[in-house]
Amino acid sequence: MKYIDRKGNITIEENEQDKFLRHLYNDRGGRLCLKLLIRPFVSKAAGILLNTRLSARFVPDFVKNNKIDLSLYEKQNFSSWNDFFIRRIRKEERPIDMRENILISPCDGKLSVYRISSDSRFSIKDTEYTVGQLLKNKALAERYTGGYALIFRLTVDDYHHYCYVADGRKSANVTLPGVFHTVNPAANDVYPIYKENAREYTLLKTKQFGTILMMEVGAMMVGKITNLHK
Repeated sequence: MKYIDRKGNITIEENEQDKFLRHLYNDRGGRLCLKLLIRPFVSKAAGILLNTRLSARFVPDFVKNNKIDLSLYEKQNFSSWNDFFIRRIRKEERPIDMRENILISPCDGKLSVYRISSDSRFSIKDTEYTVGQLLKNKALAERYTGGYALIFRLTVDDYHHYCYVADGRKSANVTLPGVFHTVNPAANDVYPIYKENAREYTLLKTKQFGTILMMEVGAMMVGKITNLHK
């Protein structure tokens, strides 16, 4: 994994997961396995397994290795891996600025901001995309020319809940079916994963900021997106 801080300093770290994924996406045998692993039914089957009590044994080591402070959350003991993954944070740990002119962050994560022009491309994990490619809707993409693309990248240690960024009226959710590549940069060297991965978006009509489009992208073993209708 490559990290670049605000001063331009580059740090490259590679753990066992990075090594495995690099072989999976670059070796001939790995690519044969990959054709199966990215299918939605595999993530669904894994989800069933990760709902079992047996999967809870993976949680302590994961928490330790990723330095996750469980005291910030409503519960510290979990019945399964999925119970841990959907853990809820204490409300006082994520206070929300309720002023009407403030656009809040939808989630924890690492943020990149790009201005959108008629021919602009922006980089997500070293791969370039256009708004039209992500939305699969040229007319809708053109509505956001002159606006901004805010890209939030969540890593394994981040809290995986998100919220709407402003008060408003939401549209129905639009689902774009696809596969479930890992979002590790190892995959980006081989596939344009954000054009292929399953994703979902919602239009949020607000008084202060116009109509905001919020999109969520699925990933390998993280294949379920849940948007509430409130």
